[in-house]
Amino acid sequence: MKSLLIRSRNKCGVKIEHKEMERRKYYLLRRRQIKAETEAWENMVEEYKELEREMCEKKLAPNLPYVKKLILGWFEPLRAAIEKEQKSRRSKKHKTAFSPFIDALPADKMAVIVMHKIMGLLMMGGKDDRCVRVVEAAIQIGVAIEHEVRIHSFLEKTRKCQRRGIVDESQGISSKEALLLRKRVKSLIRRNRVHEVQKLVRNEEFKSWGRDTQAKLGCCLIELLTHTAFVQPPVNQSADSPPDVRPAFRHLFKIATREPGQNLVKRYGVIECDPLVLDGLDRTVKHMIIPYVPMLVPPKKWKGYDKGGYFFLPSYLMRTHGSRQQQDAVRTVPGKQMQKVYEALDTLGNTKWRVNKRILGVVESIWAGGGNVAGLVNREDIPIPELLFDDLKEVKAWKWSVRKAKKINRERHSQRCDTELKLSVARKMKDEEGFFYPHNLDFRGRAYPMHPHLNHLSSDLCRGILEFAEGRPLGKSGLHWLKIHLANLYGGGIEKLSYDGRLSFVENHLGDIFDSAHKPLNGNQWWLNAEDPFQCLSACINLSEALKSPSPYTVVSHLPIHQDGSCNGLQHYAALGRDSFEAAAVNLVAGEKPADVYSEIAERVHNIMKKDSSKDPATHPNALLANLLLGQVDRKLVKQTVMTSVYGVTYVGAREQIKRRLEEKGLITDDRLLFSAACYAAKVTLTALGELFQAARAIMGWLGDCAKIIASENQPVSWTTPLGLPVVQPYFKTQRHVIRTSLQVLALQREGDSVEIRKQRTAFPPNFVHSLDGSHMMMTAIACRDDGLRFAGVHDSFWTHACDVDRMNQILRQKFIDLYNIPILENLLESFETSYPSLSFPPLPKRGDFNLEKVLESPYFFN
Repeated sequence: MKSLLIRSRNKCGVKIEHKEMERRKYYLLRRRQIKAETEAWENMVEEYKELEREMCEKKLAPNLPYVKKLILGWFEPLRAAIEKEQKSRRSKKHKTAFSPFIDALPADKMAVIVMHKIMGLLMMGGKDDRCVRVVEAAIQIGVAIEHEVRIHSFLEKTRKCQRRGIVDESQGISSKEALLLRKRVKSLIRRNRVHEVQKLVRNEEFKSWGRDTQAKLGCCLIELLTHTAFVQPPVNQSADSPPDVRPAFRHLFKIATREPGQNLVKRYGVIECDPLVLDGLDRTVKHMIIPYVPMLVPPKKWKGYDKGGYFFLPSYLMRTHGSRQQQDAVRTVPGKQMQKVYEALDTLGNTKWRVNKRILGVVESIWAGGGNVAGLVNREDIPIPELLFDDLKEVKAWKWSVRKAKKINRERHSQRCDTELKLSVARKMKDEEGFFYPHNLDFRGRAYPMHPHLNHLSSDLCRGILEFAEGRPLGKSGLHWLKIHLANLYGGGIEKLSYDGRLSFVENHLGDIFDSAHKPLNGNQWWLNAEDPFQCLSACINLSEALKSPSPYTVVSHLPIHQDGSCNGLQHYAALGRDSFEAAAVNLVAGEKPADVYSEIAERVHNIMKKDSSKDPATHPNALLANLLLGQVDRKLVKQTVMTSVYGVTYVGAREQIKRRLEEKGLITDDRLLFSAACYAAKVTLTALGELFQAARAIMGWLGDCAKIIASENQPVSWTTPLGLPVVQPYFKTQRHVIRTSLQVLALQREGDSVEIRKQRTAFPPNFVHSLDGSHMMMTAIACRDDGLRFAGVHDSFWTHACDVDRMNQILRQKFIDLYNIPILENLLESFETSYPSLSFPPLPKRGDFNLEKVLESPYFFN
């Protein structure tokens, strides 16, 4: 008994020690997170000051990346100009009108923010235009400075409270009160209780400056930048020639594209940069500041509209894009009603991620070699064609080819910058044990990570680099799902086979899988043929580890395994309409293999075109186009249009989608013919869709009719999702609001009082369905958390560990049934009739008798 007691005490001691270590580690990471959120700009200022000192002492410029070299050259003149403006503002009252809050931050910090923001905007623009709109740049700079002022103000107050003997007379605090406050703040800071410090040191809620003030301050700072920033090309002339020093930025006006029937010529201001500014920029993007990075500790729990997410960076529950009515609806809704929404966002934010170093290593090798592999953009521009002949026809063709080449180069520049940003975040996070993504919502209730670059909603590159920080043993079912996951990622139609077919595909390619895992760049590179190559490679590596292990089921897997809805928007319509035919078409019913709605539509499109091709071209001009397209119709051609049809894709949208697919095929090289073929194919695809999904069309029509009736009363369409989230469609006619700034007169857009009837009507069906798929995802997230599963969601794609896929599949099916056992359309109609008792709404569309319980037995509902 005595030895058992000693052993028990030892175990308790180890547990307590472990908890203490975990607690210390958490607070260490938390301090680093707070430092990253509050000191990013300050650290950059110190870096530039240090570089300047180095230049003065050593009399030579340090060997810097291109973007930093430019900014270092502009830093001191711009800082001096801002300081001069700050002094001038204090002595002249009229300065306040054009440069409000110019002295709200130290001049050096303002200078760094302005330069980085302008370079960031140019970086994502086009190489040909080399410019950014003044209104966009001014507001972004104003917003960034306002955010920094909040943090700066808080930190200054905190420092004051910590200094002994300092009394803040302006805030009316007595000496005794100040002493007690200082003691309290010191104690709280020591214990890292930041929220309580924040409450103590701020007297009142920080009020937003508003767009007018942000734009005026931004314009003032941009003007100072244009007067102080210069560039100089490399000296390649004789010593007697004067140096070619040019302004780095110019303010000029451009003519807006005139719309049909518009007589008034509109001009807008832009900031254009010298070509030298963009040279080499895409190779040094990684040195730009990214404020919203993944968090080192779990995000703050959501408790209100602006209470949750990051510790100090401004975080809002919903991306309202300035919609006053939507903001008010979310701010005023009772917290109890929003509890499930908060829980779902917290669940998504608590999923811990890490960088897959092996995949990052492969990506870095390909990128260093020039890219242009596995979906990575080519790091070189294509050459601009030269004019060889003076013939009029040749000149016309040459101009067209030059325009095309420049467009491709602009796109490549933007994609290179984007890739560099993603890789810079991956490099920064690769040695971290794990990190977290705070999530918030769009106005329809779909969840998104707040960090914009390296996240799991992004491209195959990002998804390949990311994996769960927590690993779990595969188990028998996990090994089964890992193989199916690999087949799905390989794509090319394999993902449409039955599960047995997919498993056979993997078994038949085990040699290729092992080769890909062990020699990704020097072997036969089978993984490069996959539709999602980097994710496929990560699955090859994990599967290879398992199959080469003496105990495959015990191998730990960090890979998120995806279960994707089959044309999920149509699944929601099928559940709303209870139509058995449509339910079967989108896998709400069990089948031997997945029903493929895209192939079904492609077949119908092919049949319509076959009929058209046999007609006389003299009387039916489409006959020639039908003949041209007959061999090119496949599921890929129509997939995007079918997928987005349920979300209200227009004819123009469908045309552009199909045009891109035809361009990829490369069989039609003439641009005019390509456009005509895309027009014809889009019309035929939309016709085939209307024939197949009549019940879905009826519900879409009913939703649109209700929206038109409400919008005709000059009211936005609003509803509450099944999880209690209030949604208000933000489509109002904008009002132009003119303000004078030191740079130019700016026309800012404001939300007006009149709704856009057409937009309210056309957007309601897709927005309503998006709010339902967001509800399904959040319901599943909460249930998975309660069951001990790790969960990540990408709209209609649900992710968990391989060993937990079976359990997640049960949960997501049950939650879909739970969602549609609610009388959703009846509740919606009732809410409309209650809100607008004087209006008459059409009766609910006729619905079928499909039994939702069948979803539980459907293996390919999500697969």
